Amino acid sequence: MLKDVPSSVLIVGSGVFGLSTAYNLAQRPEFKDTKVTVLDRLDFPAHDAASIDSSRIVRPDYPDAAYSKLAAQAQKLWRGDFGAEGRYSESGLAILLDDEDSKLGRAYMEGSLRNVSLKLGLKQGPRSEGGQVTVLDDEEAIKGVVKNMSGHIGKLGYVNWTSGWAHAENAMLHLRRLVEATNRVSFQRGEVAHLLFSPSPSSPTVSGVVLNDASELRANLTILATGAWTPRLLDLRGIASASGQILAYIDLTPSEQEKLGGNPCMLNESSGMFIIPPANNVLKVARHGYGYANPTTIPHPERPGTGETITVSLPRTKTDDPHLNIPAEGDRACRDFLKRCIPELGDRPWTHTRICWYTDTPSSDWLIDYHPTYSGLFVATGGSGHGYKFLPVIGERIAEVLMEETRDELSEELRRKWSWPKEKFRTEHVWTDDWRGGAKGMILDEELKKS
Repeated sequence: MLKDVPSSVLIVGSGVFGLSTAYNLAQRPEFKDTKVTVLDRLDFPAHDAASIDSSRIVRPDYPDAAYSKLAAQAQKLWRGDFGAEGRYSESGLAILLDDEDSKLGRAYMEGSLRNVSLKLGLKQGPRSEGGQVTVLDDEEAIKGVVKNMSGHIGKLGYVNWTSGWAHAENAMLHLRRLVEATNRVSFQRGEVAHLLFSPSPSSPTVSGVVLNDASELRANLTILATGAWTPRLLDLRGIASASGQILAYIDLTPSEQEKLGGNPCMLNESSGMFIIPPANNVLKVARHGYGYANPTTIPHPERPGTGETITVSLPRTKTDDPHLNIPAEGDRACRDFLKRCIPELGDRPWTHTRICWYTDTPSSDWLIDYHPTYSGLFVATGGSGHGYKFLPVIGERIAEVLMEETRDELSEELRRKWSWPKEKFRTEHVWTDDWRGGAKGMILDEELKKS
């Protein structure tokens, strides 16, 4: 247990990691006299944040048992008040492969099936007989559970009927209301220019942030929960990098919504492409991929005012450029997948597209730890595109690391996974070695020029 509870905490970022941490700290008796402030660059909800969207898959389907267990804990809360009023829908999740599946994709699917069956104890068998997990041996079996899709969906896989999806933005709004109801957290808008570093090299410390208007916000403990924007505030080369992911949306008629709305989520682990059941007459097609890097030269974040620069990948969103859409490569990937699965909708124009930004680590494990150099600085980032589903529980787990608590064996395992890496990745930009779809190595500007 951490002996000295800070008298003030500044949480930079109000996404999944930041907002959930604020909620947990606000409820802890040991923090009853601590001033907790949440700072974000945009008014909440920031519509270019990864956590603000129409839908996110909620699943315990991981080949890694620790994440399976943590997701199962989160699901208990999603099924209760946290997911009420349509914030969570337990539609099921079909995890599928093609004939040309990748080794990583097959390993991910097989490991996930093993964990949900053996570690979580979900019953295998037909849903009509009480089965929670149904193995799908061929295309006919797949079309028996993913209905009203006339095209080719996959060749084999399984469906976990206990998985589903969350309305991402609405659940974030719900959590914000919960935080506000504690009357323990203050919110402030402002963009951080750089961290407030101590002038003494013998005792490197972070004591808050300097905003773009040159004003300062000071705190005994600064928590960076800034997602894909973190490499602008810390030198994370070889540790974590921002990657842009493709999302595309079409409008449906009421009859199409009725036909497709009862399907499970569908994730193809050969390509990384997925479709979440439509809601409110909108269907989303997306890819969990290696994404696009956006190399950007910036002042060295840890040496402000020196003139030194580094190049890192940073998000570029419609906040930066309202006309920004996904590159032609991503458009084709979404279009081809839509045509393949639901041919009758294949030529329908997108109502809009979006680039959503991950913070990738080499293994896709998160980075949740005290900074090894700067006292007074705690980092909670590296979501790697799979953090949202843990929204109801991740704040508690972050606070456990913060307070150096060990509640159970899972606490110890997660702390090991999330600790500051002893070695850096083989290149400055991190292209994760975890399972993903799409090509590795794409640069956003290069792909946009092809558009």
